[in-house]
Amino acid sequence: MKTLTRGELAKRCEVNFETVRYYEQAGLIPKPSRTASNYRVYDEETVRRIRFIKRAQELGFTLNEIKELFSLRARPGAKCADVLERAEDKIQNIDEKIRTLRTMRRALVKLKSECHGTVPISGCPILEALDAEAEEDHES
Repeated sequence: MKTLTRGELAKRCEVNFETVRYYEQAGLIPKPSRTASNYRVYDEETVRRIRFIKRAQELGFTLNEIKELFSLRARPGAKCADVLERAEDKIQNIDEKIRTLRTMRRALVKLKSECHGTVPISGCPILEALDAEAEEDHES
């Protein structure tokens, strides 16, 4: 079985050297075995786990959620429905973020439409609106 140093593992998985160390400290990848000269060495399973982590992150899963997915995989009685539930939760979370982003976009478009860029900065309607909202939030 071929083993990899931390640097080789990082390069192969296209992550930063420190990312490997962080995943190890966070318990996302197992502690590596060591050579007789005390170098850490990683196996192909670690490559697979890091690639899994990266794909899961691309879908919006946090490291804690990814840790849960690994735990489910290792749990004898776990079912695919357990993973499905987490995927559905993630979809709801993403949908909420999309709604929030759309609201933010509409607010910015409205502010932008009120600004013609011709007045001095002291009269900027965008900055005035942000000041007014900040005062309202502070008074609440």
